[in-house]
Amino acid sequence: MRKALMSLTSLFFILTIAACGQAGSSTNAAGKEGGGTLAEARERGSITVGFANENPYAYKTADGKLTGEAVEIARVVLKRLGINEMKGEMTEFGSLVAGLQSSRFDLVTAGMFIQPDRCRAVLFADPEYSIGEAIAVAKGNPGQLNSYKDIADNSEAKVAVMTGAVEIDYLEKSGVPEDRIVQVPDQASAISALQAGRVMAITMTGPALQAMLDSASDGNLERVEDFEQPMIDGKSVKGYGATAFRQADTEFQQAYNAELKKMKESGELLKILQQFGFTEQELPGNVTADELCK
Repeated sequence: MRKALMSLTSLFFILTIAACGQAGSSTNAAGKEGGGTLAEARERGSITVGFANENPYAYKTADGKLTGEAVEIARVVLKRLGINEMKGEMTEFGSLVAGLQSSRFDLVTAGMFIQPDRCRAVLFADPEYSIGEAIAVAKGNPGQLNSYKDIADNSEAKVAVMTGAVEIDYLEKSGVPEDRIVQVPDQASAISALQAGRVMAITMTGPALQAMLDSASDGNLERVEDFEQPMIDGKSVKGYGATAFRQADTEFQQAYNAELKKMKESGELLKILQQFGFTEQELPGNVTADELCK
């Protein structure tokens, strides 16, 4: 009888400790269920963000200022949520998710693409930008090139692309013969090839192409505005970037999304993106994180 009583007493003690431990873990969990991270950041007036020092998404300038499209968008949203100071914690891109999960920082503002495998590890806000491929041609687009397929179908069309770039694979899978893919050492050389008439088009990601065209400032060249994104292995190569939260921070994510939506509707989002070489073509539209996580 005494043995049974001791067992019951011991069991009660263990359950009490376990319950306390669970309550404590709920209070101190990385995400602070019920929006605790947001509430704490508001109380402090500051928050720590993880970034990977990658221009134009999130990087430090020579004088140590944290900036980039993801950073500046987050800065506006966070101020409207009552958080005025943003502290940056730089790490390798591959360590951002682990750093967020271990509470090294509270958000990831690195322009991280929303991908299903990442969605299982972090909670994404809705996308703030989209990014895909782009092409530039001579003014007036004499070859009527609006896609990689158009380049493949035009036997006279050669395209310049930087050696080692992923676009080489995209072009080949779109049917462009190897002998019409002119590989160049850098992006500036691609511009030069187009200016000299050695190729009919050049290709790179949208922001990179826009930056090169802005730098060249050549009225005889133009970006193809209605470019059709390639489908590779049945999937679009277009990606969508967003701020990432810990899985438990649903209240924070929802508050962030509400402010981001206002910025999209007012045109403020585009103005920030344009400061970093993005155009209207890089706006995310109405795509949501939920849709991209499927």
